[in-house]
Amino acid sequence: MQIKKILFATDFSMASDAAFEYATSLARDAGASLLIVHVGEPPELYGGPRYYGVVSPTDEELDRMLKAIVPAGEAPPSERRMVRGIPADEIIRLAKAEHADLIVMGTHGRSGLRRLLMGSVAEEVVRKSPVPVLTLREAEPRKQALEKRPAAAGQA
Repeated sequence: MQIKKILFATDFSMASDAAFEYATSLARDAGASLLIVHVGEPPELYGGPRYYGVVSPTDEELDRMLKAIVPAGEAPPSERRMVRGIPADEIIRLAKAEHADLIVMGTHGRSGLRRLLMGSVAEEVVRKSPVPVLTLREAEPRKQALEKRPAAAGQA
């Protein structure tokens, strides 16, 4: 498979940060370009700019955040795009319209009730995408990893 264009979808989370490193590395190794995309959900989907007490970032703030996503080291050719809509639908639409060969995105690794209530954009993209999708799960926070380690011998 020859990769000429990689669509990287970000929600500005830690999961997206990790996925961006992979997308950048893949683009650099394949000599591909990188399309960095953020899909803002229209506030009217949730009844206005406030959603469960959280104020959504303005378009200007989102644009600043998108421009701040810069590859480390030798950067592959890239462009940024911010669109509004239902994230999975817009990611798939852009992948088709831009003739992307691969989609790379992070996933939060939610399960159970949280996944049922919040849904999974990554899962929907994987199911509906006409091109391969690479998803990378959010790394477990260091504190939780340390808490899961067995206690050293002799410690109580």
